[in-house]
Order: sequence, then structure tokens, then C-alpha cells
Amino acid sequence: MSEGSMSEEVREVNFDGLVGPTHNYAGLAHGNVASMRHGGLTANPREAALQGLDKMKSLMEAGYAQGVLPPQQRPDLGALRDLGFTGDDASVLARAAQEAPQLLRAVCSASSMWTANAATVTPSADVSDGRVHFTAANLQSSFHRYLEPRTTARVLAAMFRDETHFAHHPVLPATPAFSDEGAANHTRLSGAHGEPGVHLFVYGRQAFGGQHGPTRYPARQTLEASQAIARQHGLSDAQTVFAQQNPEAIDAGVFHNDVIAVGNGPVLLYHDMAFRDEDATLDALRARMASPLIPVRVPSEAVSLEDAVSTYLFNSQLLSNPDGSMTLVVPGECQENETVWRTIQDLLLAGYNPISEVLVKDVKQSMRNGGGPACLRLRVALSSAERQALGGRVLLDEALHGDLTAWVERHYRDRLAPEDLADPQLVQESLTALDELTQLLGIGNVYSFQLE
Repeated sequence: MSEGSMSEEVREVNFDGLVGPTHNYAGLAHGNVASMRHGGLTANPREAALQGLDKMKSLMEAGYAQGVLPPQQRPDLGALRDLGFTGDDASVLARAAQEAPQLLRAVCSASSMWTANAATVTPSADVSDGRVHFTAANLQSSFHRYLEPRTTARVLAAMFRDETHFAHHPVLPATPAFSDEGAANHTRLSGAHGEPGVHLFVYGRQAFGGQHGPTRYPARQTLEASQAIARQHGLSDAQTVFAQQNPEAIDAGVFHNDVIAVGNGPVLLYHDMAFRDEDATLDALRARMASPLIPVRVPSEAVSLEDAVSTYLFNSQLLSNPDGSMTLVVPGECQENETVWRTIQDLLLAGYNPISEVLVKDVKQSMRNGGGPACLRLRVALSSAERQALGGRVLLDEALHGDLTAWVERHYRDRLAPEDLADPQLVQESLTALDELTQLLGIGNVYSFQLE
């Protein structure tokens, strides 16, 4: 097959995470300003899930390929039992609520909804074996997310199960030296999605040797983790750029690179405080890319770091259209901020870059927990043969959207406060919902429980 025909048949599929039944505001993510600010408030899991499904449906109807990833089993009572809480479910929950409420909040977190952290993905166009490569993120920097990788790996293996087309690598060691937060710190830049690309890995700190890092909030991605993933996936030096995130940005609440930069095709939309060495990063990308890099720089004078974090302008989806233009999908908070909205109109639609349209989506339930549109999706470039090889019913269409909406309305609460997390009924509700979901999606038993 020629490179041209390969490019035409490859489509980027955005696999959005379904918001789980235990979606709540626990304020668990240190360094995530929105998460910390809203900790303790009452959440609406049903609204959160429906907002996510509405975003998926609108993009599907606009012609973009859309997939879904299931939520994880929560509350994770196995994790509490591993930590010494004994007895039946009700006893474990009650004791945890009394003795270690922070642990109870952690094992109830629905954070797997942010599938940008699920894994790092390399498409088949970039790898000599012609397969799509996956490494599930270890997420070791926070306990509530450390609970995810084992199930994430099972879910990905169930969906991308055909070994002819897909390769899965071990999760990196869950130690500070190999702290990995997945695609939230990884951007692939190329011409069309089916053309060979260059992989930009952004890290917050270097575990061995050390560089200047943030002082207020933790740097969650290490250089060593990014380098290990590149080796696992068989990427060469000519295909990779490793850039350090600006420590000042991390200390301002930019806990992942996708809060300060987003790339698609040859376009890199970024804040001028995104990288520690902006010029060196751009020069390295230009030297490696086959297509000319199109940098779209937003200066601090136009959008402050504070506004970038509060509106999640850069945690937006940047999507390719058949005519070569691009669409930017932003959260509603961008439209509500006059400065940011003016910047979008003046800078992004100015005509010197392919971004020609902006779509505004309401994902407030996710935003209050610190995740915008880009957090909610894992990008996977797939050829038509690779899409046909997917396991289960995971590509969104009208029928699946209808089934998932009805599933949410059957099983989800419209109110969940921190004190509700100790309710034993929530366990049964969640397990019943997930058991039905695995059958609906046709992905098999990816969870650890079995309903009687």
C-alpha cells in the first residue's frame, strides 16, 4: 500500500472515558487547582456521565470517529482490605469512613474517566512491525490513580486484542523514577494521521541526574519514564523529542502538559510558558518532522497562566477535518472568560493556521474535578483494518449512544456527597451497573468481581 492510500484510510479515534457511578468531588489531586478547589462539594454522577456522552455524540455526528472506554470498579474494596480493613462490605466502608476517610475517598474516585492518562499509544505508521503499540500508565504519583493500571491494561487488551494489529507492553515500574501519566504528557505531530510522525514527550523532572523542577507542586512525569516508553515502542532518536515542562507552569497548576499545550497533525497550540526551553523544543521538532511544523503560540500577555488553568483553553481537543482545516473543542469556561474567548477569536481564527472552527461543550462536572475535553479522551490513530479488528462494541454509533444513555439513567445517582461514599448500597449499585456494561460493550469480564 502506498503512503498516500495509507494516510487516507487512517483515522484518529478518540476513545472517551465513561464517567463512573461514583463520580465525586474529593479533592484528591494535589497540584490540580480545580480538583482542590471543589473538594467536598456534592457531585452529580448522572449529569457528569450524560455530559460526557453528549460530547461524544456531537463529535460523532460531526463526522469524527468516536470510541468509548468503560469506567473502573469503584469503590475498590479490595484495596481497602489490602490496607487492613476487614469484615463484610458494610464494615469495611464504615471503618474506613471513621478511621481513614481520605482512603475511602481515594478508592471511590472515578478518575479513570480521564483516559488521556490511560496509556501512551504509538500508531502502526511509526513502528517497524506495523502494529499499534500501547503502554498503560502506572500513575504512581497518587494513590487513587495508582489503583487503575491493572484494570486499564485488561480493558485495552480486551478492546485491542488482535495480536496481528496490536501490541501491549508492561506497565512501567511504579516507582518515582519511572512516574508515568500517559498521553497527557505525549503529543504526536505529523502530516496526515497515517503518515510517519514525531513524538513529543514532555516531562516534569529527571530522576537520575536532576534538573531544576517545581517547588510548590509535584512533577508527575519523569524523563526516564518517557524514554522507557519510547524504547518499548521501538521509536528512534529521529522520531522523538524530549522536552522539560516549565517548572513555573507546574507550580501554577499545570499538572500535565495537556493543560498548557495541544497538538494535532503539524499544529502545536501552546502557551509561551509551556516548555522550559521553548526555542530548543520547536527547533528539535522542526528538525525531525517531515511536514513543516505550524506552531500557534499564545503569549502570557494574551492569556495568563491563571486563566489558562481556570478555563482549560489548552486542554481542548484539536481535530482534523477532511478539507485540511481543524476544529478546536473547548469547555464552556473558555467562552465565559472574556480574555480567553477574545484570544480564541483573534489568534486561533486569524487565518495563518488551520484552526477554523471552535465548538463549545459543557463538561462542567468533569471540569470541577480538574479535567477538560482533552482529559476525557485517549487518541488512537487506526487504519480501517485496525478498526475492524477492535474487540467488542466500542465504536460509538446512534444505537450505542442510546444504550449507554439509558444505562446511565437506570443506574446513576443524581447526587453524591462525600458522606455518601460509605453507603454499602453504592457498592451494589456500581457493581450491577458495571456487570451490565461489560455485556453491553461485549468486552468480557475486565473487572475482578462476580455478581451472585
